[in-house]
Amino acid sequence: MSKKIKIIPIFVPHQGCVNDCVFCNQKKITGLSTSMTKEQVIFIIERNLKTMSDDCQKQIAFYGGSFTAIDLTIQKELLAVAKSYKDSKRIDKIKLSTRPDYINRHILDILKENRVDIIELGVQSLDEEVLRLSNRGHSIKHVYDAVKLIREYKFTLGLQMMIGLAGDNEEKCIKTAKEFIKLKPDIVRIYPTLVLKETLLADMLSSGEYQPVNLEEAVRISAKLLMMFTFNGINVIRVGLQPTDNITEGNDVLAGPFHPAFRQLTESYIYRLIIDESFAENDIKDTESISVEISSKQISNFVGNKKTNINHITKVFRINKVNIMANNELKQEIKVYIKDEIIDIDIKKYTKKYLKENGLI
Repeated sequence: MSKKIKIIPIFVPHQGCVNDCVFCNQKKITGLSTSMTKEQVIFIIERNLKTMSDDCQKQIAFYGGSFTAIDLTIQKELLAVAKSYKDSKRIDKIKLSTRPDYINRHILDILKENRVDIIELGVQSLDEEVLRLSNRGHSIKHVYDAVKLIREYKFTLGLQMMIGLAGDNEEKCIKTAKEFIKLKPDIVRIYPTLVLKETLLADMLSSGEYQPVNLEEAVRISAKLLMMFTFNGINVIRVGLQPTDNITEGNDVLAGPFHPAFRQLTESYIYRLIIDESFAENDIKDTESISVEISSKQISNFVGNKKTNINHITKVFRINKVNIMANNELKQEIKVYIKDEIIDIDIKKYTKKYLKENGLI
């Protein structure tokens, strides 16, 4: 059994950020406004280590989106602190996020020397128009070149994508996901675009140049992407922005599909798609009650937020009562008991069926 991962987040806000991306206000995203120093890094690490048990995998993570673009002296100084904790075996891994256009052999040599394990690239989209309208300042070629080098140096590769950017649509998101799959990242993050205060995107929203996707559409698109990545064996480590004191509706989020349980909404929607496919194929309908046996870890996703999936089954398939039973021996399977019949639903089978029918594989 793999150890639970615990992250020690170290935010490096706006240091080295060479572009003013329309969606970004790092000070709002991180909740910090000061430059990071090695003394602060030590303080953050020590504070977090006090809360962590010995049986978890501890990772120091440099966030902020452009770590390798900051001054090399500062880079080395901050990395040296992290390396000292890894050398002493007090932490297990070091990771960072950065821009694709700030990856080269010299930088990767420095990261190797400082025992960095994971590099996450903020790609956001693989559509040139979306990158241009987002003022990303790099091209698709930068992404492919960076991925090739990171693979050559044998780092763990992470890719981050956003949905609902200016000029974006579902077709472009699907195309980006398909290209991600070809690049074979180890991990992926999916973020819906939120309009934050004090960003160019906020100005575009005000002028009518930009309209964010609504929550329902964001969940629907993210569900397709999550299914695609999972089916292809790619670990999606986050879906949706993590709520902070600032990243909540009514504070710095002006508009966009924010929800504190965005991933749970997305995974519940996937179960609705599987329910629709499997119930229709197995003619599960028009009965007083059914019993559904499923892993306890997946019950909340099957039931849906505020019982949306149960209500969906009741309405669409005309089943008055749905009983839920936990069976932790079931991993990728659901058992449906209807009268004297037991119907086995293979989640992978119906995921593949949906993806194939919709041109997603």
